[in-house]
Amino acid sequence: MPTPKPSETPTLEPFAMQIEGFNSGEVIPPEFSCLGDNASPRISWNEPPAGTQSFTFIFDDPDAPGGTWEHWILFNIPGDVRELAAGLSEENYPVGSKSGVNSWGELPYGGPCPPVGSTHEYVFVVYALDTELELDAGAKKSEIVAAMEGHVLAESQYTGLFSR
Repeated sequence: MPTPKPSETPTLEPFAMQIEGFNSGEVIPPEFSCLGDNASPRISWNEPPAGTQSFTFIFDDPDAPGGTWEHWILFNIPGDVRELAAGLSEENYPVGSKSGVNSWGELPYGGPCPPVGSTHEYVFVVYALDTELELDAGAKKSEIVAAMEGHVLAESQYTGLFSR
């Protein structure tokens, strides 16, 4: 009797993010910062886990003096969306998406802008959620993170460095 072969299961790519213009761990180009156009880069991700209803995207600076500085927060990005276009503004967010308030007290993207003479590591995270968050635009990061609790199916992280 032949030895049974182990069942073959396909290897799937994990839920992963890509940011156009730099690789994870590399220097963020100036056009995405306060020294350039201060415009958001094109951000994309591959297929999320089954059951994904929405995404939350958080871009922050954990190296900021005084604690983490939130640069851009988007939530309730529809589950069928796979990218955020370059230069995205509130007027052309994916339909249904809402912006959380950043550390400047504003809703739009704010690029890297560390103190002069310092290099900071910036963190970009996209979360796949099994629900939409019942929050209004302008919610704080702490409120968004609390609402996501128990609903995160997967996350993908990307980092970039920036100096002034």
